[in-house]
Amino acid sequence: MSSRLVLVADDDEDILTLVGLALSRAGVEFIEARDGATALAIAQERLPSLVLLDVSMPKLDGLEVTRRLRAQASTRDIPIILLTARAQSADVEEGFQAGATAYLSKPFSLAALIARVREFTEPGA
Repeated sequence: MSSRLVLVADDDEDILTLVGLALSRAGVEFIEARDGATALAIAQERLPSLVLLDVSMPKLDGLEVTRRLRAQASTRDIPIILLTARAQSADVEEGFQAGATAYLSKPFSLAALIARVREFTEPGA
Protein backbone atom coordinates (compact mmCIF):
# COMPACT_ATOMS: atom_id res chain seq x y z
CA MET A 1 0.00 0.00 0.00
CA SER A 2 1.07 3.57 -0.65
CA SER A 3 2.23 5.33 2.49
CA ARG A 4 -0.37 7.92 3.50
CA LEU A 5 -2.06 8.10 0.11
CA VAL A 6 -5.77 8.54 0.67
CA LEU A 7 -8.35 7.91 -2.04
CA VAL A 8 -11.35 10.25 -1.68
CA ALA A 9 -14.39 9.14 -3.68
CA ASP A 10 -17.48 11.34 -3.78
CA ASP A 11 -19.67 12.68 -6.56
CA ASP A 12 -20.25 15.95 -4.67
CA GLU A 13 -17.67 18.53 -5.81
CA ASP A 14 -18.10 20.56 -2.60
CA ILE A 15 -17.26 17.54 -0.45
CA LEU A 16 -14.23 16.73 -2.61
CA THR A 17 -13.01 20.33 -2.30
CA LEU A 18 -13.48 20.54 1.47
CA VAL A 19 -11.97 17.13 2.18
CA GLY A 20 -9.10 17.85 -0.21
CA LEU A 21 -8.29 21.13 1.53
CA ALA A 22 -8.40 19.48 4.95
CA LEU A 23 -6.15 16.63 3.83
CA SER A 24 -3.70 19.05 2.19
CA ARG A 25 -3.49 21.14 5.36
CA ALA A 26 -2.86 17.96 7.34
CA GLY A 27 -0.02 17.01 4.98
CA VAL A 28 -1.83 13.98 3.58
CA GLU A 29 -1.41 13.06 -0.09
CA PHE A 30 -4.71 12.22 -1.76
CA ILE A 31 -6.28 11.33 -5.07
CA GLU A 32 -9.90 11.93 -6.05
CA ALA A 33 -12.58 9.90 -7.79
CA ARG A 34 -16.02 11.18 -8.74
CA ASP A 35 -17.77 7.84 -9.20
CA GLY A 36 -17.56 4.31 -7.89
CA ALA A 37 -16.10 2.70 -11.01
CA THR A 38 -13.23 5.19 -11.07
CA ALA A 39 -12.68 4.75 -7.33
CA LEU A 40 -12.43 0.98 -7.76
CA ALA A 41 -9.94 1.29 -10.63
CA ILE A 42 -7.76 3.80 -8.74
CA ALA A 43 -7.77 1.68 -5.58
CA GLN A 44 -6.72 -1.40 -7.54
CA GLU A 45 -3.93 0.47 -9.32
CA ARG A 46 -2.58 2.78 -6.60
CA LEU A 47 -3.30 0.69 -3.46
CA PRO A 48 -3.94 3.67 -1.16
CA SER A 49 -3.41 3.43 2.59
CA LEU A 50 -7.03 4.50 3.16
CA VAL A 51 -10.23 4.93 1.13
CA LEU A 52 -12.84 7.57 2.01
CA LEU A 53 -15.90 6.45 0.12
CA ASP A 54 -19.31 8.05 -0.37
CA VAL A 55 -22.10 5.49 -0.29
CA SER A 56 -24.29 7.12 -2.96
CA MET A 57 -22.28 7.52 -6.18
CA PRO A 58 -22.93 6.93 -9.87
CA LYS A 59 -21.73 3.86 -11.81
CA LEU A 60 -21.01 1.79 -8.67
CA ASP A 61 -22.25 2.75 -5.22
CA GLY A 62 -19.87 2.82 -2.29
CA LEU A 63 -21.19 -0.42 -0.84
CA GLU A 64 -20.47 -2.30 -4.06
CA VAL A 65 -17.01 -0.73 -4.31
CA THR A 66 -16.37 -1.86 -0.73
CA ARG A 67 -17.51 -5.42 -1.50
CA ARG A 68 -15.28 -5.60 -4.58
CA LEU A 69 -12.25 -4.22 -2.75
CA ARG A 70 -12.75 -6.78 0.03
CA ALA A 71 -13.02 -9.60 -2.53
CA GLN A 72 -9.53 -9.00 -3.97
CA ALA A 73 -6.36 -10.05 -2.19
CA SER A 74 -4.46 -6.88 -3.17
CA THR A 75 -7.09 -4.51 -1.73
CA ARG A 76 -8.69 -6.64 0.98
CA ASP A 77 -6.85 -5.01 3.89
CA ILE A 78 -7.16 -1.35 2.87
CA PRO A 79 -9.20 0.49 5.52
CA ILE A 80 -12.43 1.96 4.13
CA ILE A 81 -14.33 4.79 5.80
CA LEU A 82 -17.82 5.26 4.41
CA LEU A 83 -19.04 8.86 4.20
CA THR A 84 -22.80 9.17 3.98
CA ALA A 85 -25.92 11.04 4.94
CA ARG A 86 -27.63 7.64 5.31
CA ALA A 87 -26.96 7.16 9.01
CA GLN A 88 -29.85 4.98 10.17
CA SER A 89 -28.70 1.91 12.08
CA ALA A 90 -29.73 -0.39 9.21
CA ASP A 91 -27.62 1.68 6.78
CA VAL A 92 -24.62 1.58 9.09
CA GLU A 93 -25.01 -2.18 9.54
CA GLU A 94 -25.22 -2.64 5.76
CA GLY A 95 -21.97 -0.70 5.40
CA PHE A 96 -20.18 -2.85 7.94
CA GLN A 97 -21.55 -6.03 6.35
CA ALA A 98 -20.13 -4.85 3.02
CA GLY A 99 -16.72 -4.58 4.67
CA ALA A 100 -16.40 -0.97 5.82
CA THR A 101 -13.84 -0.31 8.53
CA ALA A 102 -15.54 2.83 9.84
CA TYR A 103 -18.44 5.16 9.15
CA LEU A 104 -18.70 8.97 9.20
CA SER A 105 -22.13 10.54 8.87
CA LYS A 106 -22.59 13.67 6.77
CA PRO A 107 -22.36 16.39 7.77
CA PHE A 108 -19.10 15.59 9.56
CA SER A 109 -16.53 17.92 11.05
CA LEU A 110 -13.24 18.17 9.18
CA ALA A 111 -11.41 17.76 12.50
CA ALA A 112 -13.18 14.43 13.07
CA LEU A 113 -12.37 13.36 9.52
CA ILE A 114 -8.67 14.18 9.89
CA ALA A 115 -8.57 12.36 13.24
CA ARG A 116 -9.99 9.24 11.57
CA VAL A 117 -7.57 9.58 8.64
CA ARG A 118 -4.63 9.78 11.03
CA GLU A 119 -5.94 6.82 12.99
CA PHE A 120 -5.65 4.65 9.88
CA THR A 121 -2.59 6.17 8.19
CA GLU A 122 -0.21 6.96 11.04
CA PRO A 123 1.12 4.03 13.04
CA GLY A 124 0.64 4.62 16.75
CA ALA A 125 -1.60 7.68 16.21
